Amino acid sequence: MTYLQTLDAIVTRTIAPAAIATDRDSAFPRAAITALGEAGLLGLVSAKEMGGLGLGLPEAAQVVERIAKVCPSTAMVVTMHFCGTTVIEKLGSEATRREIAAGRHLTTLAWSDTGSRSHFWAPCGTAKLEGAEAVLDGSKTMVTSAGEADSYVWSTQPAAAEGASTLWQVDSKLAGLSEPKFFDGMGLRGNRSSPMLAKSLRVPASAMLGTDGGGFDIMIGTVLPVFATLIASCSVGLMEASLEASIAHVSGSKLEHLGSALAELPTIRAYIARGRIRADMARTLRDDTLAAMAAGRPDTMLRVMEVKVACAESALEVTDIAMRVCGGAAFRKDVGVERFFRDARAASIMAPTSDVLYDFIGKAVCSMPVFG
Repeated sequence: MTYLQTLDAIVTRTIAPAAIATDRDSAFPRAAITALGEAGLLGLVSAKEMGGLGLGLPEAAQVVERIAKVCPSTAMVVTMHFCGTTVIEKLGSEATRREIAAGRHLTTLAWSDTGSRSHFWAPCGTAKLEGAEAVLDGSKTMVTSAGEADSYVWSTQPAAAEGASTLWQVDSKLAGLSEPKFFDGMGLRGNRSSPMLAKSLRVPASAMLGTDGGGFDIMIGTVLPVFATLIASCSVGLMEASLEASIAHVSGSKLEHLGSALAELPTIRAYIARGRIRADMARTLRDDTLAAMAAGRPDTMLRVMEVKVACAESALEVTDIAMRVCGGAAFRKDVGVERFFRDARAASIMAPTSDVLYDFIGKAVCSMPVFG
């Protein structure tokens, strides 16, 4: 079986049947993560010599998109796992790399600080070196898989060097790490995105990922392209699901007194057409972003910034269209569009937010320093 065939079996048997309960109960999709791990899919981007599949970002995008068509919460957990894995695969220990490749280790990013929010590259939390250990203090606003991941790629200010940030691999079981409160969100309710607090958290000095003060380059150069493309893929997947559900509804629902389906109304068809165009435009930009990275094109970073905001904003519009054309029925959970409507709200406010990215893109096309 190919990895996509394996994925489809897991989506059908495990992820899709649990999707409604995952959302309703804010339940972390542990069964899905276990199944993906046992099938080797959590090791999708892990090197073959570590026991992983050795695949890349295009394949990860396919996986995330497919999962997002049935459960965006699970897709976000996988997205952040692939982001964390990208850092650990490049800079982490061989033992952790092998555990991830074997599907026994779930990781995630812990970057958005309470004090700097969308400016994720500038953490306010601190690190102090004490012999063979480092003491971390700081608070994160939103961490996907909080309390569920096996490790966090955690950001702080540099311990003793110049630079914007330093990254650490933090074992989730360490004393000093806590989840101050459970976040009861509107959408993506199952991805366990909650604040986290590090208070006098002691980690081995060897847990530093890369160099002290070198976090910014890793965040922007290594992780941002992966994160932007995969969260865009989440948006692409849920747009497809929303369109499929709304088309099925308007095609099957009748105006009894006229003997015609809702889809026979020109206004309805025009809305569906707008949604289809926006979804196709978003997918095309996502695919071009992947092509830009593969070719090393000079517009790669511009595409990376564009793809997150374009897909996030398109998802807002497409899911709004789905709600609109389904009318009052859209408020019923069984029609299958209101969950995606709620889930779609998250991408535009996840750091860097759409508004921040509009500013960055404007700076880039005006030949100004983006992060200055």
